[in-house]
Order: sequence, then structure tokens, then C-alpha cells
Amino acid sequence: MATELVFSKQPKWALAALDSLIMIKRSSMHILRNRDQLLGTFFQPIMFLVLFASVFGGAISKALPPGVSYLNFLLAGIIVQTLAFGSSTTAIAICNDMQKGIVDRFRSLPMSNLAVLNGHVVSDLFRNGFSTVIMLLAGVVMGFRSSASLTDWLLIAGILALFTLTFSWLSAIMGVLADSVEGVQWLSFIIVFPLTFASSAFAPTDSMNKYLKLFAENQPITHIIEAVRALILHRPIGDHGWLAAAWCVGVLIVAIPLASYLFRHKTTK
Repeated sequence: MATELVFSKQPKWALAALDSLIMIKRSSMHILRNRDQLLGTFFQPIMFLVLFASVFGGAISKALPPGVSYLNFLLAGIIVQTLAFGSSTTAIAICNDMQKGIVDRFRSLPMSNLAVLNGHVVSDLFRNGFSTVIMLLAGVVMGFRSSASLTDWLLIAGILALFTLTFSWLSAIMGVLADSVEGVQWLSFIIVFPLTFASSAFAPTDSMNKYLKLFAENQPITHIIEAVRALILHRPIGDHGWLAAAWCVGVLIVAIPLASYLFRHKTTK
């Protein structure tokens, strides 16, 4: 009774924050206990980096600016691609929760509507951060060298965190709308695959035909990759920095309330 009185006196935002922290802990524990997911987090970025550097390095390095190795050019694209695919685990986790009935139990409790979604999104931010560190270490072993300053690295971390949150919230919408895990995987593939490959992730856009080049140079993934790449190489970031931030913030403004509305609507039927 005393505990209920204490909680009843707390402001709603504090209770919502506490609910989210509990869900973040729950989702993080699921990641730590899932060996398959941990192995994927560790090996997938290394595999992507080694394969792309080995297969495309010889052909594309000739088209790069003088003094820029293909590995240094590639790393930003591989990081962003891995984060985009990794963020789809948010959708899979939410879809699993909704299918297995645990969300119905949560809905019977006086908890925030956003808590479950926050838990999966933030825990995946931690997991994707770990993947990024693994990729950077693998890149260093393969010969990656950066002239970025401490400020550059802090900006890189900020851009990647913002991008991960943005894609995770988009994935949350897919997780709520999808009727099965297979549907989530299919939706994630048809969204992430074209956006990452039709970008400057793996090759300069100058080598593309004019229609694909027009799309690649004006889509959000390219701006994020180019911003990170410029900071890694300690080169002028140009308009890519604010365009990347604007895209992410704009999507978040739409995605967070939309995901919350769809989740509440689907779980109260």
C-alpha cells in the first residue's frame, strides 16, 4: 500500500520514464541471452567489411580521389548499412511480443504506451553501437586509418546514434503493422536494400547512370554516409551534415507518434 501511494504521487512523465527503463532492461537482457543474435552482431559486420573490400576494392579504388584507399572510403557505407539492417531487429522483437501475447499482459498494467517500443528501440541502439565498434576494430586490423579528430569522432557518434534511432522507429512501425516475423523480414529487405545499395555506400555516385545518380545523391542514406565519411577522412562535410540531421529529425517527428498510435490502436482492439 505504501509503495502504491509513493508511485501515485509521482508525475506521469516520471512514471513513463520508469516504465521505459524497465522495458529497456528487459529488451537488453533478451539480446544478451540470445547467442544467435550476439554472434550475428559480432560476425556480420566483419563479414560485410571483408567481402566488400576484397571483391570491389580493386575495381573501385581507381575512381576514388587521390590518397583515399577503398577501405577508408568503404567503412562509412558498411557502418550505415549494418546499422540499417541491424535496426530491423526492433521490428522483429516487437512483432514477436505482439504475437506471443506478452503485450496483452503489459496492457493490463498501468504503464506507458511507449514503454514497450522505447525498450526495443533503445536496447537496439546499444547493440548497434557494439556492432559499430566491432567494425572499426576490424577495419583497423585490415589497414583502416583515420585522420579524424576527437570532435570529428564525437560528431560521427552523434550522427550514427541519430540515424539508428530513426531507423529503429521506422522498424517499430513495421513491427506493429506486420502479421508475422517473415513479413517483417520481407518489409525490411525491400526498404533497406534499395536505399543502401542505391547510394554512395560502396561506390562514388559519378559512376551511376543519370537517373540512379539523381536518386542516390538526394536520398537520406547518402547524406548520412557522406557526412560520416567526410568526418572520418577529416574533410569538409559540406551540406551533408545538416541534411542528414534534418532527414533524421523529420522522420522521427513523424515516426514516433505514428508508431505509438498504431501500437495503441492495434493492442486495444
